[in-house]
Amino acid sequence: MRIPLSFNQEFLCLFDQGDREGPFGPLYNIVGGWRLAGKVDRAALQDALDDVVARHEALRTIVVRDPEDRRQEVLPPSPVSLTVREMPEPDRAARDRRAEELLIELEGGHYGVDRLPLLHAVLGRFDEDDAVLVLIAHHTAVDEVSLQVIIRDLGILYAKRCGHDLAELPEAVQFREFAAWERERYAPTAEVGARSYWRERLAGARITGVPTDHPKSAGLEKTTAVHRFLVGSEQTAAARELARQTRGSAFMVLLAAYKVFLNGLVGATDVVVPTMASGRGPARFQDTVGAFFNFVPLRTDLAGAATFREVVERTRATCLKAYGNPLPFSQVAAEAPELAASFGADDLGVVAFQVFQFPAREGMEAGDVRISEIRRRLLSQPVSTDVPDGVLFQLDIDPASGEMLGHLGYNTNLFREQSMREFAAGFVRVLDRTVMTPDAPLSPA
Repeated sequence: MRIPLSFNQEFLCLFDQGDREGPFGPLYNIVGGWRLAGKVDRAALQDALDDVVARHEALRTIVVRDPEDRRQEVLPPSPVSLTVREMPEPDRAARDRRAEELLIELEGGHYGVDRLPLLHAVLGRFDEDDAVLVLIAHHTAVDEVSLQVIIRDLGILYAKRCGHDLAELPEAVQFREFAAWERERYAPTAEVGARSYWRERLAGARITGVPTDHPKSAGLEKTTAVHRFLVGSEQTAAARELARQTRGSAFMVLLAAYKVFLNGLVGATDVVVPTMASGRGPARFQDTVGAFFNFVPLRTDLAGAATFREVVERTRATCLKAYGNPLPFSQVAAEAPELAASFGADDLGVVAFQVFQFPAREGMEAGDVRISEIRRRLLSQPVSTDVPDGVLFQLDIDPASGEMLGHLGYNTNLFREQSMREFAAGFVRVLDRTVMTPDAPLSPA
């Protein structure tokens, strides 16, 4: 049976640089880490990982990139590579840093699309009752939500393998079913009102690029590094309170602050910032594993805005309309031919902006083991998972500390580390000024 690509997979093929670089390269991965409290049964963990691969086809699916016949091919299940490392560390206070260092090491590893299944695991053991589980999955097979689905299913399947009496998981809806639905929903002949919305909304628009330190034409060797930074609890609380007051979300407030920052950095009042939406469509696909994420360009005119509160209100309207008109990015770009020009500019980089909020729950029980996600990360790193082009700017809100964790993943052939430090510091200054005094006269600097 021939399985068509999703629109996102097809879009990734446009940036295909072979199996060594780009979105099909060995660094284009998502890596997640979890602390495991309790004695881990290695054999049961291996079986549960293999059960996950059998359950979710995307983890054993290859993308055939033949220009004449692009398609998905689902292959039979095969064992997951599970590596166990002994990491004795008597100082319990030092274990968090050791766990983060393990994540950094593995994020710099190579896991190509030719190594099936597209899921790999490393178990680092501090002692019999404290370990770190790291899962590495290729980004062509999963997104951030998928990784949460995988760890949830893994916990249940592990508990069952250890003999705990739990209900069976419901049958998994597969990613190929989503691709078929999407192809029908957004077929060229289908009536899709979102096309006219995006055509009008993005008329004459270009994604707002950031000046690079090095031109793309210099041909410098590319890696992706990460600069991490903290935003204080006072600013975080103010941003969340302003979101409440404006009937919006923390994402909308933080995006508004970032747009003000860009206005000061490049002088543009017509600001277009790309973000990633889940792109999952109907509710039946919410627990499906696959690469659903969809690029969404958010355009806001800042001209004449007197206060930051006004920028937040305009940004809120931008977001509500954009998310109310879902459309695969490839079709958005078709309606706005100038939009992606910054990708091709020799002296500009594109910055994608995301905001996450930590889940409220502390962790999950998997039989006799408690699983807690590692989200609080503070160490920068010289090599990480690949950002195909430009910068990925993420802010994670941590309700436990009341702070925000900043993450700037950047291409080193375009940007210097010092520039990214200054970029982060400049954003924090703008954030502090805007969210703390949202009704003061607005100035970009």
